[in-house]
Amino acid sequence: MENNINQETALSIVENMNMTKINDSMAKISQFQKIVQSTLVEGHDFGQAFYGSTKPSLLKPGAEKILMLLGLSSEYEIIEKIQNYEEGFFAYTVRCVLTRAGQTITQGLGHCNSKEKKYDSDKQDKYMLGNTCLKMAKKRAQVDATLTVSSLSDIFTQDVEDMAQFENDERVETMNSSDARNLKINFGKHKGKTLGQISKEDKGYLKYLSDKAKDPAVQKAAGMLFNISNTEFNPSNDNKEEPAEDLANQMGMKDADDEEIPF
Repeated sequence: MENNINQETALSIVENMNMTKINDSMAKISQFQKIVQSTLVEGHDFGQAFYGSTKPSLLKPGAEKILMLLGLSSEYEIIEKIQNYEEGFFAYTVRCVLTRAGQTITQGLGHCNSKEKKYDSDKQDKYMLGNTCLKMAKKRAQVDATLTVSSLSDIFTQDVEDMAQFENDERVETMNSSDARNLKINFGKHKGKTLGQISKEDKGYLKYLSDKAKDPAVQKAAGMLFNISNTEFNPSNDNKEEPAEDLANQMGMKDADDEEIPF
């Protein structure tokens, strides 16, 4: 009975929709996405796509620009916090509420704590992490709300650029040849192909990536496969034994028949 009620409710929602307005709204969303993509600056407003992702991550300056374009204001509220100064542990969950003309439009949540790997280091002053974690939670909440209200989740990732960088560094350090072959390129003339495919089709491009790729993971993987391919096609001659006859000629030795025997 409950399922039937839910289905009827869903159908009634669809039936009461103004399809013309929906088409107009979808067209405007698409136009807005194009404006955002042409306005935001890579490296400042959004970061590069990280290893394992096809979408760049939205950064705080980019989120602020989007909110300005939409005419939205942001308000923040700490909804959960832990401040343990004895142990040096801090955790915050922040809610970001986006409003326009005093009306709430949407909200987002962000969390950060000092046990995250990027903060959990002996090099960090744990007693200074409270403010850092609070600001990070606020930023994550802001980006979460921004992506929701602007329908940009299919263009940018959630606000994980800081953790994405850490995960990228970790994957670079632990990368093996299998990881390198399976790494997919999302740019350039070989977009959509794995480095394993590229190594078979275009060794020159592989060398280019090993020297010029901006993503450290791509650069390391390409270099790894380029070196492997060189080893396979150019085996070392260091341990290759030369025929005794050639060695004798190189040393200036002659056969006994070529000179007189002195006795």
